[in-house]
Amino acid sequence: MLSVGSDARRIKGFWRSQRWLLLRRLSQLGVLVLFLAGPLAGVWLIKGNLSSSLLLETIPLSDPFIALQVLASGHQPETNLLIGIAVVALFYLLLGGRVFCSWVCPINPVTDLAAWCSRKLGIRRRVAISRHTRFWILALCVVMPLLLGMVVWELVNPVSQFHRGLIFSMGSGWLLVLALFLFDLFVLPRGWCGHLCPQGACYSLLGHQSLLRVRASGRERCYDCLDCYAVCPEPQVIKPALKGAGGDLITSSQCTNCGRCIDICSVDVFAYGTRPATSMEKQP
Repeated sequence: MLSVGSDARRIKGFWRSQRWLLLRRLSQLGVLVLFLAGPLAGVWLIKGNLSSSLLLETIPLSDPFIALQVLASGHQPETNLLIGIAVVALFYLLLGGRVFCSWVCPINPVTDLAAWCSRKLGIRRRVAISRHTRFWILALCVVMPLLLGMVVWELVNPVSQFHRGLIFSMGSGWLLVLALFLFDLFVLPRGWCGHLCPQGACYSLLGHQSLLRVRASGRERCYDCLDCYAVCPEPQVIKPALKGAGGDLITSSQCTNCGRCIDICSVDVFAYGTRPATSMEKQP
């Protein structure tokens, strides 16, 4: 039995079969380097962390998910907070909200590694949790500050905890990262990112009408190898575009625009494209 992606590696070569994955890792590393440059080298390109930061001493950046909880807790919004929300929200409205999940989030390499290990080891997991659970957790994260007057989720948020730990010091934070890895590996495939993470759920709402999308523009070449389903963190979004139900565009806001389906397809069924509808997509 051929391993996932073997056809792509044989036909397209290493670079074209791994291109977007490698670029994502460079992006995630680059974001971390930007934050580390100040404390380690005194080059303050950006100050703060993923929750709230200041770019080039001028441009405020605020995570909409965190900011929403701060506002719900009753804190009066400062001008910089509102500007920071607007800047970040506009960026992800254009590129797709869950671009954060695949190109920026420090937890993503951990969950990707768990998914890779599970495929290699042939681990079968039978736990089932609805993918809508993350939206219920998102709602809870907003309701709790309303009731308690404090941002409760940030006390345990793995994304924020891991990023701050990488910049300052992990300490026992490694136990949290290990727990997420083991959860994805042995309990639920893509359990954290695909089923539970409220931050990803929030960003998916932002990216509902984003311009950047993955298209299955070469779907007539598909020979049903299912490699794209195996590597996609949200495989349920592929079928409508692949089967031409309403067009070749992956319209779901759950798509992370990670590009793995583009890499892994040996016949180039998928490619990045833009949102404007084709004549097929305009049909009722």
